[in-house]
Amino acid sequence: MREIVFDTETTGLDPKTGDRMVEIGCIEMVNRVATGESFHAYFNPQRDMPAGAEAVHGLSSAFLADKPLFADVAADLLAFIGDAPLVAHNAGFDFGFLNAELEIAALAPVCTSRMVDTVAIARKKHPGAKLSLDALCTRYGVDRSHRVKHGALLDAELLAQVYVELTGGRQIGLELAAEQAAETDARRDGAKETILARATGKRREPRPHAASEAELARHQAFIETIEKAVWVS
Repeated sequence: MREIVFDTETTGLDPKTGDRMVEIGCIEMVNRVATGESFHAYFNPQRDMPAGAEAVHGLSSAFLADKPLFADVAADLLAFIGDAPLVAHNAGFDFGFLNAELEIAALAPVCTSRMVDTVAIARKKHPGAKLSLDALCTRYGVDRSHRVKHGALLDAELLAQVYVELTGGRQIGLELAAEQAAETDARRDGAKETILARATGKRREPRPHAASEAELARHQAFIETIEKAVWVS
């Protein structure tokens, strides 16, 4: 099953009061395994960047000034996400901003039936525990040491790993077994090729191995020296 794990960065908390999305990062997963395919873009929000928001993600108005408008890359984004379920942490927030930007671009919203909220999953699995992305990374041993500030693509990559753990975890032992089986098969295939090469090579004529007349005479002389031989009745 194909799924898209995504995260957004914004100018604030509420698109209804004029806040805009300034970054989106998407990670493609198939059967809970990241494929290496991703989508990432910054957007010019056409407004100022509040100091509080900039402190969170580090994206300044100056940095975003030459970035495209959301409408300019919306088609590429929609083509990437396709009709796959969309996984996000506190997904209602990200869906709200994504659909607000689609509305501004005069495009149809993404149906919330496609929404998969990892906060809701974590709340059921770990009631009463901290549910932030940082807390879940710590719980599941996901390395976030390179996360100095929030970033949409980086957070999506971290969330993809957390999502796997929340939904059952990687069966590392089985993965190692599969790798070892593949190595064994490769060695076996190599041995088969060697045997086949030997079997189909140029046939050698058998070497002579019969005793000569002189050897037979010496053997007979030796036999006659044996007293009370068991083969003599």
